[in-house]
Amino acid sequence: MPRSKNKVASKARRKKILSMAKGYWGTRKNVFTVAKNHVEKGMLHAYRDRKLKKRNYRNLWIIRINAAARVNGTTYSQLMHALDTKGVVINRKVLASLAVENPKAFTDLVSFATN
Repeated sequence: MPRSKNKVASKARRKKILSMAKGYWGTRKNVFTVAKNHVEKGMLHAYRDRKLKKRNYRNLWIIRINAAARVNGTTYSQLMHALDTKGVVINRKVLASLAVENPKAFTDLVSFATN
C-alpha cells in the first residue's frame, strides 16, 4: 500500500507561512525553511512588543500628566496622591488627554484635588 503524505495539509501549512512572509526581502519571502524562521522570529517580536506598547503608553501618559501638573504648581506624585485622597477615580490615559486637549479642565481638577 502506498504511503499517504497528506499533501493538501502540507501545502496549506507552507502556503500560510509564505503568505505571512509576504513583503520580506530576498529568500525570506519565497523559501519555506528560511521564511518559517523569520516568521517565527517576527511573531516573537510581535508578542513581546504588544506588552511593551502598553508600558510605553503608560510612561507617555505619566510624562504628560507630570508636565501639566508642574505648570499648575504641583508634581505628578503629589497630584495622584491628592486625587486618591479626594476619591477621584480617573485613569492616567484620560488625565493625559485632558492635560493636552483641555488644560483649563485639568487646572480645575488640580485645584480641586490640592485644596
